[in-house]
Amino acid sequence: MDQLSKPDPVARARDLGAAIEAAAEVLERTQRIPAPLLDALHEARLLRMLLPRAVGGDEVEPWVYLRAVEEVGRHDASIGWNVFVANSSALIAPFLARDVARTIYVDPRTIIAWGPPNEHTASAVPGGYRVSGRWNFASGCRAANWMGMHCQVSEPDGSPRLNPAGRPTVRTLLFPAEQATLYDTWNVIGLRGTASDSYSVSDLFVPEAFSTTREDPTLRRDPGRLYAFTMQGLYAVGVAGVGLGVARAMLEAFMDLAARKVPRGLKRLADNAVVQSDVARMEAKLGSARAYLAQTLSDIWAGVEGTEIIDIPARARVRLACANAIQAATEVADYAYKAAGTDAIFLGTAFERRFRDMHTLTQQIQARTAHFEAVGQVLLGLDVEVFY
Repeated sequence: MDQLSKPDPVARARDLGAAIEAAAEVLERTQRIPAPLLDALHEARLLRMLLPRAVGGDEVEPWVYLRAVEEVGRHDASIGWNVFVANSSALIAPFLARDVARTIYVDPRTIIAWGPPNEHTASAVPGGYRVSGRWNFASGCRAANWMGMHCQVSEPDGSPRLNPAGRPTVRTLLFPAEQATLYDTWNVIGLRGTASDSYSVSDLFVPEAFSTTREDPTLRRDPGRLYAFTMQGLYAVGVAGVGLGVARAMLEAFMDLAARKVPRGLKRLADNAVVQSDVARMEAKLGSARAYLAQTLSDIWAGVEGTEIIDIPARARVRLACANAIQAATEVADYAYKAAGTDAIFLGTAFERRFRDMHTLTQQIQARTAHFEAVGQVLLGLDVEVFY
């Protein structure tokens, strides 16, 4: 059975598990996805799960997307991260004119990479923008054929362009990747294979049609139910999926170790009552966090009507379920690492790289515990003007 005949992306992701694990060492060392594996990811359409069907995507349900990212992340966190980032950037397509989105995604191997706003200038000029600057944290940029720049815009008179809330607006400008200069800057402890490098442009002209803004979800042009969710919410779903996959792999690795390891003068770890209890608790923590997130996404999906964007209470529910999943995954990963003892500290074990990957993931904005505070404000009925 070929990849595309498999019933869902989760099955296709599962079939790539062995190839992903086989590439993990090379990926860690070179920070580049081996060409055969990248080909396989494209063939399995795992980089088009959130792209609209109208421009060649699969537009899968968000809980299916969650499980597919988790399955990839279970075999390698960096590949899982690259998969979720490629899908997250594809969420810009519903905000573009259909012909522009098709121009970008006509290549079946299209990936857009970008980084958050940094030092830059973007000036409005006739027909588009003139941009110079440098951006960091461009995950997947080494495999991308398009790039994006999130920019604050200066009007021709020098004044900042403002959004309806009266704040400087941030527009996303898209351009072919060969027009950017890339820099090897990703010297980090974990998620090394994401190659989240830096890039710059100098006096680059970007046509107006290849720009849009992610700030206002009501500006989407694609009415698909998937795009009733905010970009930021679906981004958090991807991070949660990677975290759940890493934690699952570490817990399974510890259970395998516990069946074999006999500490000096003691019984097997698996025969220890404390270990038995702890493993059961970690299994419940991980499974319940995933189930809560999947059910939240499914329930909100079922309630989407027409072309309306999900409201602030629903956005808060997505954020809460994602933050809870990331926190639960971190706790399970930490348990497995500590419980494995010295077996976890050696390079090349089933624990050490995943531990580094998890604790790089936790430094990302989606893992902030401040999200619980923000959700709590919504739950308590406090006035919240903006919630992504």
